[in-house]
Amino acid sequence: MSVKAEVAASPAELSSLREVSVQREQHGAVELATDYVAEERPVALHYYRLPYVVMLASPADLEDLGVGFTLSEGIVGAAHEIRGVELVRDGDALAVHLDIIGERLSRILQRQRNLTGRTGCGLCGVESVEEAIRHPAPVRDGVRVTSAELHAELAKLHTQQPLNFRTGSVHAAAWALPGKGIQLVREDVGRHNALDKVIGALARAGTDMSQGYLIITSRASYEMVQKAATVGVSLVVAVSAPTALAIDLAMQTGVTLIGFARADRHVVYAHAQRLRD
Repeated sequence: MSVKAEVAASPAELSSLREVSVQREQHGAVELATDYVAEERPVALHYYRLPYVVMLASPADLEDLGVGFTLSEGIVGAAHEIRGVELVRDGDALAVHLDIIGERLSRILQRQRNLTGRTGCGLCGVESVEEAIRHPAPVRDGVRVTSAELHAELAKLHTQQPLNFRTGSVHAAAWALPGKGIQLVREDVGRHNALDKVIGALARAGTDMSQGYLIITSRASYEMVQKAATVGVSLVVAVSAPTALAIDLAMQTGVTLIGFARADRHVVYAHAQRLRD
């Protein structure tokens, strides 16, 4: 099977692409051509139709994004506290409307916070250190994965990134099960968004997130570990480096944190007991 066949984009994913005219130069030769670039659209999240946050995101899997953000940011404590999600389009405007239980909505109203998120920004708009540096409860024992299996899934991941295959500019987050490999991938211009889309898709499917692990095609910043720990994921694998704060949080919450992960190598920064030879 060709690489192009392996990374064929779905109709929803195609909505996150735009074809543009370009002038390409290589070895002194110039040619006019067409290329694909990633779409980046403002997306509003509303709770009971009250605006809460606006972020820039790839315009696909937005219901997953809304549910994942709501869980990973601790707006609700469990998936059952989200009673409904709806994507609303008004011309070019995109909004995800979420129905959450009254107790959680009351907390939002008390905080009176309206934050604006930018691509690649996980803490934009928070008003205090306490809001920014949340400390989730420690994760359960979680999964065990062999190094060989982990490397094999990393080698396959690029075949499941149709947007990045065409644009070279979007992040991916993948959900894998020990012994079964990658089950789900989401892509987005924002690394936090890609992770939230995976979390949202799993929550909507009723998946027990403690039974698998995450692979992210970005650095492992504090917020990425924070999001994973908040929903009970015990193992996070990043293709790039972690930050010091991410390592601190992983140590505190019991999350196994792996960085610089490739098809033939990796570095373990916290809780190596979940990785087996």
